[in-house]
Amino acid sequence: MKRVLVTGANGQLGSTIKELYQENDIDLEFVFVSKEQLDITNKDNVEIYLKKNSFDYCINCAAYTNVEQAEKTPEIAYLVNAKAVENLAEICKKKNIILIHISTDYVFDGEKGAPYFTSDKTNPINEYGKSKLEGENYIRSILSKYFIVRTSWLYSKKYGNNFYKTILKKAKTEQELSITTEQKGCPTDTVNLSKFIIELIQENRQDFGVFHFCDEKVMTWYDFAEEILVDNNLSQNINLVKVNNYRTFARRPKNSTLKNSGYMD
Repeated sequence: MKRVLVTGANGQLGSTIKELYQENDIDLEFVFVSKEQLDITNKDNVEIYLKKNSFDYCINCAAYTNVEQAEKTPEIAYLVNAKAVENLAEICKKKNIILIHISTDYVFDGEKGAPYFTSDKTNPINEYGKSKLEGENYIRSILSKYFIVRTSWLYSKKYGNNFYKTILKKAKTEQELSITTEQKGCPTDTVNLSKFIIELIQENRQDFGVFHFCDEKVMTWYDFAEEILVDNNLSQNINLVKVNNYRTFARRPKNSTLKNSGYMD
């Protein structure tokens, strides 16, 4: 039976994978480690851990995802999203572990008027995107056996802090919400991404490289907020206001929709 290590296991994706594993008869053995149990920014600790424990795969769910704060303290984003990924890739190479790394639509600049293919040129416009791309590049340069899975607007209905849960929370306390129509993407449920990753392992795929995976529906943040309220019978509780000049500290791609890929680069 294949053994799979999941780093960053307390995040929304790691928690979802764990729930699916516990509730379904999955013919894999998973080991889940939180940041406190295994800090991937500490290379020595990672090396010691992987010497003591044998794995066939490592799913790296650990990431620094605070886009706004990454502009103010980019060194933290680069430490987690790039340097730590380099550490992990180097040790996975030594131990012959296949690395499955979660990346982002923010490696693109958002200027394309159509969904992004895996073959499209990357050009991140904020520090978060730049740090994630640097992590990707480390993997490409170090490993031959890897899956980089870029996803878009990831959310969980149960775990973590995300747009979905924020809208539900605000619907209970506020009467009006201003939501931007300036950006569009493909909100992606962690359940669907988790199933995709598990299938990659179960199918023993060998076509290594870069994947795009997201849910198929393209929408703006306003559209997504509206859908969340309707799905939870809360659309009468709150007035949604469209805005197209929503300002954030970090620049964000206007179009970060991804084209799902059944092939690799």
